[in-house]
Amino acid sequence: MTDHIIEDEPNAPTRKEVNPLLKFVLELGPLVVFFFANSRGEALASAFPVLKAFGGPLFVATALFMAAMVISLAVSWAITRTLPLMPLVSGAVVIVFGTLTLWLHDETFIKMKPTIVNALFAAVLLGGLCFGKSLLGYVFDQAFKLDDEGWRKLTFRWGLFFVFLAVINEVVWRNFSTDFWVAFKVWATMPITIVFMLTQFPLIKRHALEPLGGKKEPTKK
Repeated sequence: MTDHIIEDEPNAPTRKEVNPLLKFVLELGPLVVFFFANSRGEALASAFPVLKAFGGPLFVATALFMAAMVISLAVSWAITRTLPLMPLVSGAVVIVFGTLTLWLHDETFIKMKPTIVNALFAAVLLGGLCFGKSLLGYVFDQAFKLDDEGWRKLTFRWGLFFVFLAVINEVVWRNFSTDFWVAFKVWATMPITIVFMLTQFPLIKRHALEPLGGKKEPTKK
């Protein structure tokens, strides 16, 4: 059993591996719950009267989103006995802003959550570089292994991308309907992120310590 709560540093021998597909499900699952609950909020409240106390669909979705985040972190803890850094930060912001949303019954707080989370991630990644730390390895080291220069470059690019996501969330929630914002958050943000990730593969390939398939090249004599 580890003697600390936060996951070990990238490439650390004591860092416990999590299946990449399971990790993806744990991180994306709460968002899917949020979208489904918002689109089916009235039906869920009818089926489960206790949910009516939260109010409209967005407030029901917020409550279930918070619960899903806690469950996701609990599953991660059960598997590795540590908590993943980025989901932990995101989960903390979800709990704080979700609580404010439900307590004050003001949907503005939950709409601002992606802005705060993405701005925080950008600050963490870019700030970490100022101290010589490439923190993106905490997220992706189980998918691929890079040299130090590769992690620095990738961390910088992701830092700028999180700034972009923070700005675009502000534009969308301030200028469009709640339903449009929810749909954009779930169904547009993820494709945009995937496209960005795909554009980073040339950099990843150049700085990979081993082929992306996981098999090392035979040593040439």
